Amino acid sequence: MKKINFLCALLYVSATASAQETDTTINAYAAGYVANFTCSATFNSKKTTAQIKHDELTGIYSVIADKVAALSAKVDKEHKRVVVSYDNGAHQRISVWRPRLGCVDLPVGATVDQAALVLSPFSENLADKPDTGAPWTKRNGVNNKTANHALNKVIEQAFTKHYGEGARTSAILIATPDAILAEHYKPGFTPETAQRTWSVAKSIGASIIGVALQQKRLEVTQSAGLSSWSHALDPRNKITLQHLLHMASGLDSNVAGNRTDRVYMGGGLVSDTATHTALEVEPGSRWKYANNDTMLAMRTLRETFDDELTYLTYPYKNLLDKIGMQHTFLETDWRSDFILSSQVWTTSRDLARLGLLHLHNGKWNNEQLLPSNWLTYISTPAMAQPPLKSPGYGAQWWLYNERFPQLPNDTIAARGNRGQYLVIIPSKQLIIVRRGYDLAGQQGFSEHDFTRDVLAALDDKA
Repeated sequence: MKKINFLCALLYVSATASAQETDTTINAYAAGYVANFTCSATFNSKKTTAQIKHDELTGIYSVIADKVAALSAKVDKEHKRVVVSYDNGAHQRISVWRPRLGCVDLPVGATVDQAALVLSPFSENLADKPDTGAPWTKRNGVNNKTANHALNKVIEQAFTKHYGEGARTSAILIATPDAILAEHYKPGFTPETAQRTWSVAKSIGASIIGVALQQKRLEVTQSAGLSSWSHALDPRNKITLQHLLHMASGLDSNVAGNRTDRVYMGGGLVSDTATHTALEVEPGSRWKYANNDTMLAMRTLRETFDDELTYLTYPYKNLLDKIGMQHTFLETDWRSDFILSSQVWTTSRDLARLGLLHLHNGKWNNEQLLPSNWLTYISTPAMAQPPLKSPGYGAQWWLYNERFPQLPNDTIAARGNRGQYLVIIPSKQLIIVRRGYDLAGQQGFSEHDFTRDVLAALDDKA
């Protein structure tokens, strides 16, 4: 119950913080939301109009929900873009799809003629190929029951309201390094159906940072050193990459740091928003959940590259392609900054592959992709921590340590809006993925209770 109250409070703060925007801006946000989600769900996930309306455009953020319901999207499948008109047709928002990179929202005022100006470095969309299930050679079979009756019951409960009144589960996957023990999807979904990760993207972004650390491109103790903070008087020079990974930058991120609507829905740039806030407190002295901290960590990596093309392809060549995450789309703003605080579309299997990389201590096919101590690093509590009613925090991963005695002390999780979860339990060599479309304002899926029940079912079988 404590965790539920924490999440409800977060939702309330989120709504009141964004309600300060003008009606004109909110209208543009709503149109941008429809354009982006329709574009991504259509071209990343091959979803139908009916599926998009039911999954992506209902049960959402209350500030725009009513406006979203009144809008319609024009899908141009030939040019792979979506246009949404608003303000009685006076304005439009445009989202454009690119192979592997998914959809990018053009800024307010842009036209379809300008869509070609967005850099598109990939010619092939690997997500068109079926997912073979590698590296797992043992798989229970999609939507098949297991030999463990207790586990079957837990999985069945996950697709009901048992774990939350507002829960709408779309996928469950449970795996060890050796086998996919169970894999279930709601009707109309397959292992190739990608959906948005929301803040699970933060842990994916941290993994990309981990690759850069392994390659000595970055150091966690270095100053973020952004060019816009380069003046000798700028106190933001004290912010290190580690502060950003720990959600401890000390920057002003408004009342609710998880609301970055101008980037997420408004066609704003990371470089125009996240980089331009001032310090509120000393870096490292306060934990505050802030999307900007994740975007700034990625911006720190971006500024080590000389050109956009090399940066755009870096996560794919050095991480995703190496571990087989070929049904994953890392979306960017229109100036090629990854929005890795939220805007990733991926599948349950691809998330499980990321979990497997961590169980292997960053090694894949005898290549050390992440530092060998990376799992320990991200699982170590940051100096500044969230309130006790929530999980603890490491480096862009949530920690279910002594605060949650019903779970193993080394349990960590990537967590995202609407019930996206990647849970890793090293001591059990277990990966649990849950995807969903939980309803805003209602009790969402309890990943804690589900994980507890999965562990109990597996222990009973043992």
